[in-house]
Amino acid sequence: MHTDGIDQPAARDVRFVSALTRATFAVLLAGGRGSRLRQLTSWRAKPAVPFGGKFRIVDFTLSNCVNSGVRRVAVATQYKAHSLIRHIQRGWSFLEGRFDEFIDILPAAQQIDETSWYQGTADAVYQNLNVIRRSRPEFVLVVSGDHIYKMDYGRMIAQHVSRGAELSVACAEIPLESASQFGVMGVDEQDRIVRFTEKPARPDPLPGNPGMALASMGVYVFDTAFLFEQLLRDARDPSSSHDFGKDVIPHCVAHHRVHAHRFADSCVGTPAGARPYWRDVGTVDAYWEANMELTKVTPELNMYDREWPIWTHQEQLPPAKFVFDDDTRRGMAVDSLVSGGTVISGAAIRRSLIFSGVRANSYSLIEDSVVLPEVEIGRHVVLRHCVIDKGVVIPEGMRIGVDPADDRQRFHVTERGITLVTPDMLGQALHRIA
Repeated sequence: MHTDGIDQPAARDVRFVSALTRATFAVLLAGGRGSRLRQLTSWRAKPAVPFGGKFRIVDFTLSNCVNSGVRRVAVATQYKAHSLIRHIQRGWSFLEGRFDEFIDILPAAQQIDETSWYQGTADAVYQNLNVIRRSRPEFVLVVSGDHIYKMDYGRMIAQHVSRGAELSVACAEIPLESASQFGVMGVDEQDRIVRFTEKPARPDPLPGNPGMALASMGVYVFDTAFLFEQLLRDARDPSSSHDFGKDVIPHCVAHHRVHAHRFADSCVGTPAGARPYWRDVGTVDAYWEANMELTKVTPELNMYDREWPIWTHQEQLPPAKFVFDDDTRRGMAVDSLVSGGTVISGAAIRRSLIFSGVRANSYSLIEDSVVLPEVEIGRHVVLRHCVIDKGVVIPEGMRIGVDPADDRQRFHVTERGITLVTPDMLGQALHRIA
């Protein structure tokens, strides 16, 4: 199937579910902590962090797989994976096993060496080669579970085949100043990758666009036999850190046919002329900003798209409730998202994202904040530019985000002035719910 030119507007609406996607096995790497999210990942893996009012970060990648027709998926977990495993078991058990559709969980189980867990992203796949082999796929899609985006993997797989590539790497154009956090690549006129550097101190700018760089999205398509060959070679290399970005991909670029796949060719729901939506919510500031974007009148990420739904575990909760309408005590929310099971009892909410099961009590003010599930906000509380972790109880009269110097004595305050509050910071270990 020839798909050069699939970025044409007429082709953007075509979903590439085909024999190619059905012949693909996906491995979702979800074992990382995501330490730059600070205390948000003290008790959960980064892919399990709540996002967008009712989802977890991992839901976006899993939804991309299911919507693309890639319905044989293995999720490799490792770091503090209980809440992630519980979420996948509850929310992603709807695939039909009788038709060889499944989402399996692959905890780090010392399958190769009884003394070692997953040593790197490549090793996580290597240790599960027997699982992949049983499904006998033609292609293996390797994806990370910690980014927010909507992508039709079918288009990438089709392009991989049409180009005769052995490995394809999805890439996005990102600002040069943030590119040092990613794998950065250089390509020729046919988008064959000629250079790949993991987290370079001085990233190469795009030719003709010096303010941008071409960054790896952590999405790879391999011919299955080629993947097995490369992982076996890498496993025998004592000098390797067994990481795709640091070891496997640079070696493949130097010796094999490796092509870049432009995210613009497979993004979903991006208006013509707009920049494709892809967010690495790897820091507290980035996490807060990506959630805040959703409160805009027309956010870049369309969560209301029925053609490309974001699937998740859906709790049976009552609608959000707003009570009291006095001059001094009015339950209200403006320019905000409020999820089910939440009670806004005489509190005012502006430009904020409120997850499920939150209770905000009378005379409180919440502005420009992200409030995760099961939070209790007492009376006369003020929250500004905050991220409040799941299960926190904010005592009556507490003011957070008002005095940064005072906040730094108790909480984590970012460079941009966003205050992160977790149960542990308030001595509420018993309220901790990952």
